[in-house]
Amino acid sequence: MILPALIGFLLFMLWPTINGIWLSFTDYNLLTPANFVGFTNYERMFSDPIFWNAAGVTLQYVVINIGVQTVMALVIAVLMHRLTESTFVRSVVLAPYLVSNVVAALIFLWILDMQLGIGNQMIASLGLDRIPFLGQESTVIPTIALINVWRHMGYTALLIFAGLQTIPSSVYEAARVDGASEWRMFWRITIPLLRPILALVLIMTIIGSFQVFDTVAVTTNGGPVNSSRVLQLYIYEMAFGRFQFGYASALSVALLAILLIVTALQYRLSRAGETDLN
Repeated sequence: MILPALIGFLLFMLWPTINGIWLSFTDYNLLTPANFVGFTNYERMFSDPIFWNAAGVTLQYVVINIGVQTVMALVIAVLMHRLTESTFVRSVVLAPYLVSNVVAALIFLWILDMQLGIGNQMIASLGLDRIPFLGQESTVIPTIALINVWRHMGYTALLIFAGLQTIPSSVYEAARVDGASEWRMFWRITIPLLRPILALVLIMTIIGSFQVFDTVAVTTNGGPVNSSRVLQLYIYEMAFGRFQFGYASALSVALLAILLIVTALQYRLSRAGETDLN
């Protein structure tokens, strides 16, 4: 039963990862055999200002995306759990996630267009100045982050909602008997008992956020002036734009190392493997 998935994992995950690590130590451009160059690509990476800029831009995106998405998803999940468990409501909440990233990016690219977008037309109708959401350095990353929050928020909310259903209702009933308010039950019961699920959700969403690519590629392609050039886009440009596969592999290994460190720290600090539910 496990064999088909294991074969897929070995062929499409493990082997490409190992091969990518090997290529990170070479000079390779598809046209000539890979030439081993040791740590040259990594030395270039540490002295590359565009790499550090891309790392900073990616981190800014992750902080905004994860912060807003987690809070809003938690609120939606708690409201669904406390007020309604309607299947229709769940389907409505999940609907944006069914739209592909490229389609969502194209829709918001039109909505937020400086001249023709309905969003800026509504702003102008209120007598306010139009805002170049995707055209100025100070707003481009927050805008891209919020676009992806809109798309992924429902899916994240349903994951948290599933975790809320594992909390026994008797715990809330006992708290009500003791006179606890909804707000107090949220902080004293819901959050502590939901911690393992929240930790899992954060790990998944952080990994996904660091790998953002398609929304940026469709809306801004890294502009203006590298202000939205995230790591994945820079890796893509090095590999398929300049055919510097060795250097692109080194950048990919660096991203893999960042994700491993962040995941390990988050798992340890959040005690994701433990539960307060006995």
